[in-house]
Amino acid sequence: MAYTPKTPTRHGRSRSETKTPLSSSFFGSNNLADASNPFIVASRPASRAASPVKKSSTQVQASLKKQASVGLIRKGGVESRLDVVTRDYVPPPPKSEKRSRSQPSRDNRDRFITTRDPADEVAATLDLMSLNPESASPGHTARLAAATGVPLNRRILAYHEPPPAASSDPLMTQARELVRPLYARAGSASGSSSGSTGTKDRKISTSAQRVLDAPGMIDDFYLNLISWSSLNVVGIALGSSAYAWKAETGEVTLISEGPEDTYISSLDYSNDGQYLGIGYPNGAVELWDVETQQKLRTMAGHSAQVGVLSWNGHILSSGCQDGSIWHHDVRVARHKVMELLGHQGEVCGLKWRSDGELLASGGNDNVLNIWDGRVGDVGPSTPSSARWTKRNHTAAVKAVAWCPWQPALLASGGGTSDATVHIWNTTTGARLHSLVTPAQISSIQWSPHRKEFLTTHGYPTNAIMVHSYPSMDKVAEIKDAHDSRVLFSAISPNGELVCTAAGDENLKFWKIWEAPKMKKKEAKDSRKGSTAVGILGIR
Repeated sequence: MAYTPKTPTRHGRSRSETKTPLSSSFFGSNNLADASNPFIVASRPASRAASPVKKSSTQVQASLKKQASVGLIRKGGVESRLDVVTRDYVPPPPKSEKRSRSQPSRDNRDRFITTRDPADEVAATLDLMSLNPESASPGHTARLAAATGVPLNRRILAYHEPPPAASSDPLMTQARELVRPLYARAGSASGSSSGSTGTKDRKISTSAQRVLDAPGMIDDFYLNLISWSSLNVVGIALGSSAYAWKAETGEVTLISEGPEDTYISSLDYSNDGQYLGIGYPNGAVELWDVETQQKLRTMAGHSAQVGVLSWNGHILSSGCQDGSIWHHDVRVARHKVMELLGHQGEVCGLKWRSDGELLASGGNDNVLNIWDGRVGDVGPSTPSSARWTKRNHTAAVKAVAWCPWQPALLASGGGTSDATVHIWNTTTGARLHSLVTPAQISSIQWSPHRKEFLTTHGYPTNAIMVHSYPSMDKVAEIKDAHDSRVLFSAISPNGELVCTAAGDENLKFWKIWEAPKMKKKEAKDSRKGSTAVGILGIR
């Protein structure tokens, strides 16, 4: 019986009998004394008030000036016949206006400098400007306010009110989206899948480095069908067959071929890249030798589909559709060494931390569990409770990824109704950051060279997004990376390339990051002690 995918592919391209799997499709590339304040006048120096008597136009002789300078007036002299003002004019005090009891008294003191003496300073008050609102009629004030359009008890100069809300008409919204590229600034990223995108100092190509045909790729969100080994070999499941594509030479090898009435639901390479684990819908897990293309053993026991696998040394963990997680020791006959029960739905995300101390799992029950990595013997009292259980997601949690340069950080992503990335501190169990994205999240990949991570998305964007950490800002976005939703991803051993697969039956390789350049001595030493020589790109 042929397998019917859970989610039908958007493009119904039939599998070609003559097309070679993984064949190349194409190649691409404040001070109050401020003079600017009109309401405060600087204080004048303390001096005698000017006399209101008009100055005489008579020219004063030099002898008078000399005598006046010493303060002497001679009797009978010319100076004794002058009119001398003996008292300056003092204006009467201002009349106090009677106020109605209903009106409160007004405090005319400076609200910033309350100790200022008003007798020593002339201030520009409303009285000096002949604008006394207290003596005005309330009706006149109201008419004046209505005529000028200025409401009472409000500032004349104030911030603008917010603009009106945009129209909710869907036709207008669609029209705005269609004309948005016309108003884009020159040099800004467009919505096409060509050119480059990113910040000013860094550009990421939006064209795939290489595209391979993948006929028979199953369009199912809950499966995990690609893996990139430490030996620079990409493993991919197409229908019931598993293939290996060598990135250095482009050679394609058929590893496993199952019956036509079944399909491969998951696969994953061991840490050393020598073995390949393959999961099937009937609950079986097979172990294959990559070099000899021979099946070593079949580990049965699951009651439903095995949708995800993850290796930790000689332990192969499998996530089942019934919500259980099994640890298989591939060295012994009784392979099942532990069972973890913490999900009520299908387990679709599973990832061991690099040191093997913690295991993260996500399920279709919208739950993220973090398990202790210690494995013991199976028994009735075997503990299977998770160290941390997180229920912040509102959709299936398939995307889980451990940070390579900070092992305590774990990233998780939700499905369509959630579309949110959460960053967790697995030591304290705290949620550190959250990021809402425009579409469902199918996978997450951390960069080993930069404080960044990558997310792949499904409908409606089918995009690849790169985010910085811890700011969570968007560094780059490749829109419409595939013609269908991006379902799976894997990162190369050197951390530069990311491989993505989608329901459009294409396998694409993207140059996202740059590995730091090694010194000559370091490069020589690495060639001596490493089995992954020359893993720098795809030629």
